[in-house]
Amino acid sequence: MFKYTLDNKRYYTLNYYYKKKYNSKVFKVSLNANFGCPNKKNGKGCIYCYNGSGENRGMDIIEQFNKVKGIMENKWPNSKYIGYFQADTNTYAHVNVLKENYEKILNQENVVGLNIATRCDAISDEVYDYLSDLNKRTDLTVELGLQTIHESTSKLINRGHTLKQFEDAVNNLRKRGINVVVHIINGLPFETKEMMLETIKYVSKLDIQGIKIHMLFILKDTLLYELYKKTHFHVLSKEEYVDIVCDELELLKEDIVINRITGDPDKNLVVEPTWLLKKFCVLNEIDKEMLRRNTYQGIKYNK
Repeated sequence: MFKYTLDNKRYYTLNYYYKKKYNSKVFKVSLNANFGCPNKKNGKGCIYCYNGSGENRGMDIIEQFNKVKGIMENKWPNSKYIGYFQADTNTYAHVNVLKENYEKILNQENVVGLNIATRCDAISDEVYDYLSDLNKRTDLTVELGLQTIHESTSKLINRGHTLKQFEDAVNNLRKRGINVVVHIINGLPFETKEMMLETIKYVSKLDIQGIKIHMLFILKDTLLYELYKKTHFHVLSKEEYVDIVCDELELLKEDIVINRITGDPDKNLVVEPTWLLKKFCVLNEIDKEMLRRNTYQGIKYNK
Protein backbone atom coordinates (compact mmCIF):
# COMPACT_ATOMS: atom_id res chain seq x y z
CA MET A 1 0.00 0.00 0.00
CA PHE A 2 1.29 3.47 -0.91
CA LYS A 3 2.36 5.30 2.27
CA TYR A 4 0.48 8.57 1.54
CA THR A 5 -3.02 7.19 1.14
CA LEU A 6 -6.05 6.06 3.11
CA ASP A 7 -7.79 4.35 0.17
CA ASN A 8 -6.86 2.78 -3.15
CA LYS A 9 -4.91 5.75 -4.52
CA ARG A 10 -1.35 5.02 -5.55
CA TYR A 11 -0.30 8.66 -5.54
CA TYR A 12 -0.21 11.47 -2.96
CA THR A 13 -3.53 13.30 -3.31
CA LEU A 14 -4.36 16.77 -2.07
CA ASN A 15 -7.31 15.33 -0.14
CA TYR A 16 -4.95 13.09 1.83
CA TYR A 17 -2.61 16.03 2.52
CA TYR A 18 -5.43 18.22 3.87
CA LYS A 19 -6.99 15.42 5.91
CA LYS A 20 -3.69 14.64 7.61
CA LYS A 21 -2.84 18.30 8.20
CA TYR A 22 -6.22 19.60 9.37
CA ASN A 23 -8.19 16.48 10.32
CA SER A 24 -11.12 18.19 8.63
CA LYS A 25 -12.82 18.69 5.29
CA VAL A 26 -10.95 21.47 3.47
CA PHE A 27 -12.22 23.36 0.43
CA LYS A 28 -10.29 25.61 -1.91
CA VAL A 29 -12.45 28.57 -2.87
CA SER A 30 -11.50 29.94 -6.31
CA LEU A 31 -11.31 33.73 -6.35
CA ASN A 32 -10.93 36.29 -9.13
CA ALA A 33 -9.35 39.56 -7.99
CA ASN A 34 -9.07 40.98 -11.52
CA PHE A 35 -5.31 41.52 -11.31
CA GLY A 36 -4.77 40.89 -15.02
CA CYS A 37 -1.70 39.32 -16.63
CA PRO A 38 1.60 40.93 -17.73
CA ASN A 39 1.88 38.48 -20.62
CA LYS A 40 -1.44 39.71 -21.99
CA LYS A 41 -0.51 43.32 -21.36
CA ASN A 42 2.85 43.00 -23.11
CA GLY A 43 1.61 40.78 -25.93
CA LYS A 44 -1.13 38.35 -26.79
CA GLY A 45 -0.65 36.08 -23.78
CA CYS A 46 -0.26 32.29 -23.80
CA ILE A 47 -1.88 30.86 -26.91
CA TYR A 48 -4.14 28.46 -25.00
CA CYS A 49 -5.59 31.18 -22.78
CA TYR A 50 -9.19 32.21 -23.39
CA ASN A 51 -9.49 35.97 -23.10
CA GLY A 52 -12.49 35.83 -20.81
CA SER A 53 -11.05 33.13 -18.56
CA GLY A 54 -11.82 33.29 -14.88
CA GLU A 55 -15.25 33.15 -13.27
CA ASN A 56 -16.75 35.91 -11.13
CA ARG A 57 -14.93 38.66 -13.00
CA GLY A 58 -15.91 42.00 -11.44
CA MET A 59 -17.62 40.46 -8.38
CA ASP A 60 -16.53 41.62 -4.92
CA ILE A 61 -13.93 39.25 -3.44
CA ILE A 62 -15.87 38.63 -0.20
CA GLU A 63 -19.07 38.06 -2.14
CA GLN A 64 -17.26 35.43 -4.22
CA PHE A 65 -15.98 33.71 -1.09
CA ASN A 66 -19.32 33.69 0.71
CA LYS A 67 -21.12 32.39 -2.37
CA VAL A 68 -19.06 29.20 -2.32
CA LYS A 69 -18.79 28.92 1.46
CA GLY A 70 -22.58 29.12 1.82
CA ILE A 71 -23.04 26.12 -0.47
CA MET A 72 -20.32 24.04 1.20
CA GLU A 73 -21.44 24.79 4.76
CA ASN A 74 -24.86 23.32 4.04
CA LYS A 75 -23.27 20.01 3.04
CA TRP A 76 -20.22 19.95 5.33
CA PRO A 77 -20.64 22.11 8.45
CA ASN A 78 -17.45 23.11 10.29
CA SER A 79 -15.29 22.76 7.19
CA LYS A 80 -12.10 24.74 6.70
CA TYR A 81 -11.25 26.87 3.67
CA ILE A 82 -8.29 27.88 1.55
CA GLY A 83 -8.66 31.13 -0.38
CA TYR A 84 -7.45 30.31 -3.90
CA PHE A 85 -6.50 33.35 -5.95
CA GLN A 86 -6.68 31.50 -9.25
CA ALA A 87 -7.60 33.65 -12.26
CA ASP A 88 -4.85 35.52 -14.12
CA THR A 89 -1.61 36.54 -12.31
CA ASN A 90 -2.20 37.10 -8.63
CA THR A 91 0.96 38.98 -7.70
CA TYR A 92 0.58 41.39 -10.63
CA ALA A 93 -0.40 44.49 -8.63
CA HIS A 94 1.07 46.94 -6.13
CA VAL A 95 1.78 45.22 -2.82
CA ASN A 96 -0.86 47.35 -1.05
CA VAL A 97 -3.53 46.12 -3.48
CA LEU A 98 -2.43 42.53 -2.89
CA LYS A 99 -2.56 43.03 0.88
CA GLU A 100 -6.08 44.45 0.71
CA ASN A 101 -7.36 41.40 -1.15
CA TYR A 102 -5.40 38.69 0.64
CA GLU A 103 -6.07 40.01 4.14
CA LYS A 104 -9.82 40.28 3.48
CA ILE A 105 -9.94 36.55 2.81
CA LEU A 106 -7.62 35.64 5.68
CA ASN A 107 -9.97 37.45 8.06
CA GLN A 108 -12.93 35.26 7.08
CA GLU A 109 -14.07 32.61 9.53
CA ASN A 110 -12.48 29.14 9.16
CA VAL A 111 -9.96 30.26 6.53
CA VAL A 112 -6.72 28.39 7.23
CA GLY A 113 -4.61 29.48 4.29
CA LEU A 114 -4.10 30.99 0.86
CA ASN A 115 -3.09 29.58 -2.51
CA ILE A 116 -1.76 32.22 -4.90
CA ALA A 117 -1.39 31.37 -8.59
CA THR A 118 1.08 33.55 -10.45
CA ARG A 119 3.90 33.82 -12.98
CA CYS A 120 7.58 33.57 -12.16
CA ASP A 121 8.23 36.94 -13.84
CA ALA A 122 5.57 38.84 -11.88
CA ILE A 123 6.87 38.80 -8.29
CA SER A 124 8.73 41.92 -7.15
CA ASP A 125 11.17 42.00 -4.22
CA GLU A 126 8.57 43.89 -2.19
CA VAL A 127 5.99 41.19 -2.91
CA TYR A 128 8.47 38.43 -1.97
CA ASP A 129 8.93 40.16 1.39
CA TYR A 130 5.18 40.42 1.93
CA LEU A 131 4.69 36.75 0.99
CA SER A 132 7.39 35.87 3.51
CA ASP A 133 5.42 37.70 6.21
CA LEU A 134 2.17 36.01 5.12
CA ASN A 135 3.84 32.61 5.33
CA LYS A 136 4.56 33.19 9.03
CA ARG A 137 0.87 33.85 9.69
CA THR A 138 -0.98 31.32 7.55
CA ASP A 139 -0.68 28.20 5.40
CA LEU A 140 0.63 29.81 2.21
CA THR A 141 1.24 28.14 -1.15
CA VAL A 142 2.38 29.87 -4.32
CA GLU A 143 1.57 28.19 -7.63
CA LEU A 144 3.88 28.77 -10.60
CA GLY A 145 3.12 27.89 -14.19
CA LEU A 146 6.01 26.17 -15.95
CA GLN A 147 4.08 24.03 -18.50
CA THR A 148 7.24 22.72 -20.22
CA ILE A 149 11.03 22.90 -19.96
CA HIS A 150 11.45 22.93 -23.74
CA GLU A 151 12.33 26.34 -25.14
CA SER A 152 10.90 25.63 -28.60
CA THR A 153 7.51 24.80 -27.11
CA SER A 154 7.66 27.68 -24.66
CA LYS A 155 8.20 30.10 -27.52
CA LEU A 156 5.45 28.51 -29.59
CA ILE A 157 2.88 28.86 -26.81
CA ASN A 158 4.19 32.35 -25.97
CA ARG A 159 4.91 31.73 -22.29
CA GLY A 160 6.94 34.93 -22.17
CA HIS A 161 9.52 33.87 -19.56
CA THR A 162 12.68 31.78 -19.42
CA LEU A 163 13.48 28.60 -17.52
CA LYS A 164 16.06 30.59 -15.55
CA GLN A 165 13.36 33.03 -14.40
CA PHE A 166 11.25 30.09 -13.27
CA GLU A 167 14.15 28.53 -11.34
CA ASP A 168 14.93 31.87 -9.68
CA ALA A 169 11.31 32.24 -8.54
CA VAL A 170 11.25 28.73 -7.05
CA ASN A 171 14.51 29.43 -5.21
CA ASN A 172 13.31 32.83 -3.96
CA LEU A 173 10.12 31.31 -2.58
CA ARG A 174 11.78 28.29 -1.00
CA LYS A 175 14.50 30.28 0.75
CA ARG A 176 11.62 32.06 2.50
CA GLY A 177 10.07 28.71 3.43
CA ILE A 178 7.07 29.17 1.12
CA ASN A 179 5.45 26.05 -0.35
CA VAL A 180 5.54 25.85 -4.14
CA VAL A 181 3.20 24.06 -6.54
CA VAL A 182 4.25 23.78 -10.19
CA HIS A 183 1.90 23.49 -13.18
CA ILE A 184 2.79 21.44 -16.25
CA ILE A 185 0.75 20.67 -19.38
CA ASN A 186 0.73 17.38 -21.28
CA GLY A 187 -0.06 17.37 -24.98
CA LEU A 188 1.39 20.75 -25.92
CA PRO A 189 1.68 21.17 -29.72
CA PHE A 190 4.34 18.95 -31.31
CA GLU A 191 5.73 17.65 -28.03
CA THR A 192 6.54 13.95 -27.88
CA LYS A 193 5.98 11.67 -24.91
CA GLU A 194 9.74 11.75 -24.29
CA MET A 195 9.67 15.55 -24.06
CA MET A 196 6.83 15.45 -21.53
CA LEU A 197 8.73 12.95 -19.40
CA GLU A 198 11.85 15.14 -19.56
CA THR A 199 9.78 17.96 -18.06
CA ILE A 200 8.55 15.75 -15.22
CA LYS A 201 12.07 14.49 -14.46
CA TYR A 202 13.26 18.09 -14.22
CA VAL A 203 10.35 19.10 -11.97
CA SER A 204 10.85 16.12 -9.67
CA LYS A 205 14.36 17.25 -8.81
CA LEU A 206 13.19 20.71 -7.71
CA ASP A 207 12.50 21.66 -4.10
CA ILE A 208 8.73 21.82 -4.59
CA GLN A 209 5.84 20.57 -2.51
CA GLY A 210 3.14 19.98 -5.12
CA ILE A 211 2.32 19.68 -8.80
CA LYS A 212 -0.66 20.21 -11.07
CA ILE A 213 -0.68 18.02 -14.16
CA HIS A 214 -2.95 19.36 -16.89
CA MET A 215 -4.06 18.00 -20.23
CA LEU A 216 -3.96 20.62 -22.97
CA PHE A 217 -7.44 21.51 -24.15
CA ILE A 218 -8.26 23.63 -27.16
CA LEU A 219 -10.85 26.34 -26.60
CA LYS A 220 -12.74 28.35 -29.17
CA ASP A 221 -11.54 31.90 -29.84
CA THR A 222 -7.94 31.23 -28.79
CA LEU A 223 -4.69 31.44 -30.72
CA LEU A 224 -4.25 27.74 -29.98
CA TYR A 225 -7.46 26.98 -31.87
CA GLU A 226 -6.15 28.93 -34.86
CA LEU A 227 -2.91 26.92 -34.74
CA TYR A 228 -4.89 23.67 -34.53
CA LYS A 229 -7.00 24.58 -37.57
CA LYS A 230 -3.84 25.32 -39.56
CA THR A 231 -1.62 22.42 -38.51
CA HIS A 232 -3.94 19.75 -37.03
CA PHE A 233 -1.27 18.96 -34.42
CA HIS A 234 -1.80 15.69 -32.58
CA VAL A 235 -4.18 15.80 -29.62
CA LEU A 236 -3.61 13.06 -27.06
CA SER A 237 -6.23 10.34 -26.81
CA LYS A 238 -7.51 9.40 -23.35
CA GLU A 239 -5.45 6.22 -23.49
CA GLU A 240 -2.28 8.13 -24.38
CA TYR A 241 -2.88 10.65 -21.63
CA VAL A 242 -3.48 7.98 -18.98
CA ASP A 243 -0.30 6.16 -20.04
CA ILE A 244 1.79 9.36 -19.86
CA VAL A 245 0.36 10.43 -16.49
CA CYS A 246 1.11 7.04 -14.96
CA ASP A 247 4.68 7.25 -16.27
CA GLU A 248 4.95 10.75 -14.77
CA LEU A 249 3.65 9.62 -11.39
CA GLU A 250 6.25 6.85 -11.30
CA LEU A 251 9.00 9.43 -11.93
CA LEU A 252 7.82 11.98 -9.35
CA LYS A 253 9.17 12.00 -5.80
CA GLU A 254 6.67 10.25 -3.55
CA ASP A 255 6.30 13.26 -1.22
CA ILE A 256 5.21 15.73 -3.93
CA VAL A 257 1.48 16.33 -3.47
CA ILE A 258 -0.58 15.82 -6.63
CA ASN A 259 -2.86 18.85 -6.57
CA ARG A 260 -4.43 18.07 -9.94
CA ILE A 261 -4.10 15.29 -12.47
CA THR A 262 -6.48 16.24 -15.27
CA GLY A 263 -8.44 19.29 -16.42
CA ASP A 264 -11.86 20.95 -16.33
CA PRO A 265 -12.55 22.62 -19.68
CA ASP A 266 -15.69 24.68 -20.24
CA LYS A 267 -18.04 22.39 -22.17
CA ASN A 268 -19.35 25.37 -24.12
CA LEU A 269 -15.88 26.36 -25.31
CA VAL A 270 -13.86 23.16 -25.64
CA VAL A 271 -13.06 21.93 -29.15
CA GLU A 272 -10.69 19.07 -28.29
CA PRO A 273 -10.33 16.72 -26.51
CA THR A 274 -13.97 16.09 -25.61
CA TRP A 275 -13.07 13.01 -23.56
CA LEU A 276 -11.68 15.42 -20.95
CA LEU A 277 -15.24 16.46 -20.09
CA LYS A 278 -15.65 13.10 -18.33
CA LYS A 279 -13.24 13.98 -15.55
CA PHE A 280 -14.05 11.15 -13.16
CA CYS A 281 -13.78 8.61 -15.96
CA VAL A 282 -10.23 9.83 -16.61
CA LEU A 283 -9.36 9.66 -12.91
CA ASN A 284 -10.72 6.12 -12.69
CA GLU A 285 -8.70 5.05 -15.73
CA ILE A 286 -5.52 6.40 -14.11
CA ASP A 287 -6.29 4.42 -10.94
CA LYS A 288 -6.94 1.27 -12.96
CA GLU A 289 -3.72 1.61 -14.95
CA MET A 290 -1.65 2.17 -11.79
CA LEU A 291 -3.23 -0.97 -10.34
CA ARG A 292 -2.68 -2.96 -13.55
CA ARG A 293 1.01 -2.00 -13.48
CA ASN A 294 1.16 -2.68 -9.73
CA THR A 295 2.99 0.62 -9.42
CA TYR A 296 2.87 3.81 -7.37
CA GLN A 297 4.18 7.36 -7.26
CA GLY A 298 7.96 7.58 -6.99
CA ILE A 299 8.78 3.98 -7.86
CA LYS A 300 11.07 5.13 -10.69
CA TYR A 301 12.27 8.37 -9.11
CA ASN A 302 16.00 8.69 -9.64
CA LYS A 303 17.87 11.12 -7.42
